[in-house]
Amino acid sequence: MQKQLPTWLLINKSLHGKIPVMLLYVLESDGSSPGRQGFFMAVNASGEMNGSIGGGMMEHKFVEMARDMLKSGQQASSVRKQIHDKRAVKNQSGMICSGQQTNFLYTVSGNDSKHVENIIACLRENRSGLLTLSSSGLSFQDNNITSHNYTFIYQSDEDWKYQEKIGYKNHLYIIGGGHCALALSKIMQLMDFYIHLYDDRKDLNTFLENNYAHEKTILDDYTRLNNIIPSGDNNYVVVMTVGYRTDDLVIRSLFKKQLKYFGVLGSSKKIEKMFKDYDAEGIDPNKFKRIYAPIGLPIKSQTPEEIAVSIAAEIIQVKNRTE
Repeated sequence: MQKQLPTWLLINKSLHGKIPVMLLYVLESDGSSPGRQGFFMAVNASGEMNGSIGGGMMEHKFVEMARDMLKSGQQASSVRKQIHDKRAVKNQSGMICSGQQTNFLYTVSGNDSKHVENIIACLRENRSGLLTLSSSGLSFQDNNITSHNYTFIYQSDEDWKYQEKIGYKNHLYIIGGGHCALALSKIMQLMDFYIHLYDDRKDLNTFLENNYAHEKTILDDYTRLNNIIPSGDNNYVVVMTVGYRTDDLVIRSLFKKQLKYFGVLGSSKKIEKMFKDYDAEGIDPNKFKRIYAPIGLPIKSQTPEEIAVSIAAEIIQVKNRTE
């Protein structure tokens, strides 16, 4: 989420400085398009810019287009499809990576200033809201959240609506605050996950030193997590407590949750014993078969940093899975 903030700050600075500024937004993307839905950038008449709509020749072309329009005083509010294939009859982007994307060019005006300021406040305060773009322009509703991260409805260039959940779209709950949790927090905060960290050891140095997690909570009983962590398609859980007993408490507390990702750190032997114990108790195997364990992609990781990379890669793989 913090990656979004500098772009909105540039727009806000431009508005207050009476410098014409344009918002470029990817409304929709498909295939191998370098610009993904939700990518955006700002370009102002002074030559400043921030953000990205995918880079390469296509982005360069749109930046130059925006600058020319700003210099001439031309107002923009247009939707433009880009096809990344030189065989396309029209709307060629100049790139050959395949796929396509739909971009929106919009000259931000003083009438949008309050919405821009509210977006900035939302991002700074780790809150969420709903951004709406349409042929009518830009609007923002604080604390108005949809169940979808993105929605794009297109009827024509004059009749369309794009909505996006602004703020942290994904929440990562790390249970256990040791060395691996510290390394994982550092990586995942770069990818705009809101990080919740839990442990039952109040004096643990790695927990105290973890400045990457957005929330840190000491629990006297891990079974409380049942009432703390909600189900949801944007919720990810990583269990890495001090040992088997506490891992087991966490897992039993969260068995019934519908989570996007539920992973447990541990050796193959530990995980095998844990799942055998659950099976012997008659626990529905579908409950523990949904757990990613041992956690992380198999890259023979050894250090906390390497383990964190393998876990982060697996989480991103699950997050971006389309089937």
